[in-house]
Amino acid sequence: MATYLYRLGRLCFRRRRTVLAVWLALLIAIGGAAAAFGGKTTEEFKVPGTEAQATLDRIKDTFPAQGHGSAQVVFRTDAAGGIAAPENARAVGEAVARIAAVPGVAGIPDPYATGALSPDGKVALGLVSFDSKLGDITDGQREAVRAAADPARAAGITVAFGGDAYNRMAQVEGGEVVGLIVAGLVLVVTLGSLVAAGLPLVTALVGVGVAMAGVFTVAGSFEVISTAPVLALMVGLAVGIDYALFIVSRYRRHLAEGLEPEEAAARANATAGSAVVFAGLTVVAALAGLAVAGVPFLTVMGLASSAAVVIAVLVAVTLLPAVLGFAGRAIDRLPVRLPVRRRASRTAGRVTLGERWAGFVVRRPLAVLLAGLTALVALAVPAASLTLGLPGGGSQAAGTDARTAYDLVDRGFGPGFNAPLVVVVDAKGAERPEQAVQGVAERLAGLPGVRTLLPPQLDGPSRTALVPVIPKTGPDHADTRQLVTDIRDRRDALTAGTGARIDVTGTTAANIDVSAKLSDALPPFVAVIAGIALVLLALAFRSILVPLKAVAGFLLSITASLGAVVAVYQWGWLDGLIDVPKVGPVVSFVPILLIGVLFGLAMDYELFLVSGMKEHHVHGATPREAVVAGVRNGARVVTAAALIMVAVFGSFVFGHDPIVQPIGFALAVGVLVDAFLVRMALVPAAMTLLGRAAWWFPKSLDRVVPRVDMEGEQLMARLEPPAGAAADPGAKLPERV
Repeated sequence: MATYLYRLGRLCFRRRRTVLAVWLALLIAIGGAAAAFGGKTTEEFKVPGTEAQATLDRIKDTFPAQGHGSAQVVFRTDAAGGIAAPENARAVGEAVARIAAVPGVAGIPDPYATGALSPDGKVALGLVSFDSKLGDITDGQREAVRAAADPARAAGITVAFGGDAYNRMAQVEGGEVVGLIVAGLVLVVTLGSLVAAGLPLVTALVGVGVAMAGVFTVAGSFEVISTAPVLALMVGLAVGIDYALFIVSRYRRHLAEGLEPEEAAARANATAGSAVVFAGLTVVAALAGLAVAGVPFLTVMGLASSAAVVIAVLVAVTLLPAVLGFAGRAIDRLPVRLPVRRRASRTAGRVTLGERWAGFVVRRPLAVLLAGLTALVALAVPAASLTLGLPGGGSQAAGTDARTAYDLVDRGFGPGFNAPLVVVVDAKGAERPEQAVQGVAERLAGLPGVRTLLPPQLDGPSRTALVPVIPKTGPDHADTRQLVTDIRDRRDALTAGTGARIDVTGTTAANIDVSAKLSDALPPFVAVIAGIALVLLALAFRSILVPLKAVAGFLLSITASLGAVVAVYQWGWLDGLIDVPKVGPVVSFVPILLIGVLFGLAMDYELFLVSGMKEHHVHGATPREAVVAGVRNGARVVTAAALIMVAVFGSFVFGHDPIVQPIGFALAVGVLVDAFLVRMALVPAAMTLLGRAAWWFPKSLDRVVPRVDMEGEQLMARLEPPAGAAADPGAKLPERV
C-alpha cells in the first residue's frame, strides 16, 4: 500500500494543476447535477417488516388519505366565554374556511361541528388533511395554511400548527461554522502557521461539498431520510480535517529532516496516507455495516456517511499532495506567535508533556488502569436505563410553532391526544361488519390505558374500519407502549365472536416498532463491528492481545458515551447548560449510529498510537521504552485530531434539532472519552502491563496472514539503503509492498 501511495503522492504533486482542476470540475459537475436533478429529503422513518408499517401500507389502498400529509391547527384563548364565544367562533370559523380553500389542502373539519373543544372550553383542535404525501408538501403550502389563520389571530386567539407537516427534523442551523472556527484554532496551535492550518480546512470543505452535492443528487431518484445529509456533513467534516492533519504533520516533519518538498509529500502520502486509508476503510466498513439492522432509512444514512468518508480519503491522498505542491516550503508562512507556540519553541529538544505523561503511566500502570476503568464505569452507569424512541412535536425546541401546538393539545385535551393509535379492524369474515367493528371498539374502550375512542371509519366495499384509540398517556410514556403491547397480545380476546381480526398502526405504534427493531439489531451489529476490528487490527499489528485490548476499550467508550447521553437527554442533567428540547427517550438510532461512527474513529487513534509503539519495539526498545516513544510521537497529533472532532461534533449540540443534537453530543463525548481516557491512558497502561506478550502472534497465523506495511518500512528500506551503501534514486520501486 505504501508504495502505491508514494507514487500517487509524487504524481499528484507533479501534476498539481491537473489534479486541482479535476477536483474543482467534479465539485461543479456534481453541484450542477444536484441543482438540476436533486430532490427533497423525506421526514418519514419507514421500517418494513414491522406490524405498524405493514398495516399502514395495507390500508393506504383502502383509505388513500392515510398516506397523505396532515397537520394540527390549535386555537386557544383565555378570554371570557372561551373559544366558544360567538366572536371567537366566527373568527375560528373564518380561519378554518380559508385554510380549506388553500390549494393542496384536502379538507379540515369544523372543530365546533366535530366537538373538538377542550373540556375547559379554551382550546379548539382542527386536523388539516393535504392531498399529497408528506414529502410532497411544499414550504409555500405550509406558509399559505399558516397565513390563512390570520382572522383568528386578529381576534386575539393564539394559533399554532403542529403534526407531521410542521414537525421539521434534521435541520442544519449554522452551528457547524463555530465548529470550523474552533477546528481552525486547534490547527493553528498545532501547526503554527495560517498556511499549514488552512490546508486541512480547505481540502475538507471540498470533500464535504462533493459528498453533500452527491447525496442531494441521489435524493432526486431515491428516498433519502433528512438526517442522512446532516450526518454525512458531520462525519465528512470531522474525518476530512483529521486525515489532512495527519498528512500535513508528516509532510512538515519530512521538510524539517531536509527532504525536498516533492519527496516529503510523497513520503507523507506513503506513511500517514497509509494510516488514513486504513482508518477510512474501518469507518466505511462500520457505517456500511448499519445495513445489518435491516432498516432502510438507517442503511441510507450509513451509505451517505460512508460516501463522505470515501471522498475524504480520496481528497487526502490526491488533492492534498497537489495542494502541498503549490505550498512547497511556504507551508510555514504566515506564522502565528501564540504563547503556546512560544513555549513549545523554548522547550524544543526537552521532555514534552506527552512524554512526561507517558512516563507517569509506565511507572504506575495498574493505578492508571484502575482509575480509568473506574471513571468509565461511573460514566456508563446511566446506560442501564436507556430507553429508545423517536422524536415528535414534543421534541421540538420550546417556542417553535410545532412545540406550542403540542403543548396546547397536551394541556387542553390530555397527553394521549398527541399519541393516537389506529386499530385496523378487518371485518371481511364477519356477517355484520358494523356490529363487528362496534364490538371490537367496545372491548378496546375497556382496556387499561385507554382514555377514549374516536368514531370508527368504515369502508363498506372492503369491510375494513379504522378505530382511533386515544391513550391516557403521551407518546413517550411507558404506559402507552404497554397499551400497544396489550392490544396485540389480546387481539384474540378483543375479536372473539366477531369474525374480525385487528392490527395496530399509527405514528406512535410505528415509533414503538422502530425502537424495538433497532434495539434487537444492536447485539448483532456490535458483534459484526467487534469482528471487523479484531481482523483489521490483527492484520495491522500481527498480534492477538492488541486487537482484544482495542475492542475492549472501544466497548468501554461506547458504553460511557451512551451513559452520558442518557444522563443528559433522558434524565435531564445539564439542562441549564445544554438546551435539551425535551427530556425523554433517546432517539432510537443514536446508539447504533454512535457505534458505527465511533468505531472507525477509535481505531484511527489506536492505529496512530500503537503503530508508533510497535515501530520502536521492533527496533529493539524495551516494552516500556516503546510505550513512552509511541505516546511521545503521537500525543500531539492525536490530541489535536480529537479536539477537532469534538469541536465539529459538539457544534451540532447547540442547535435545536431533536435528532441532530443528541447525535452530535454522543459523538463529541465518545471521541473525548476514547481519545483522552481510553487511548491516552488505558492503552499505554495496558501495553505496559502486557509487556512483550502484547506482540505475541501464533506462528501458524504468521505464515498465512498477509503483511500490511502500515508505516512504509519496506518502502523506506528501498529509499534509504543501509549506511555505507550507495543510494540509487532512479531505482525502480517494488511492485508490491
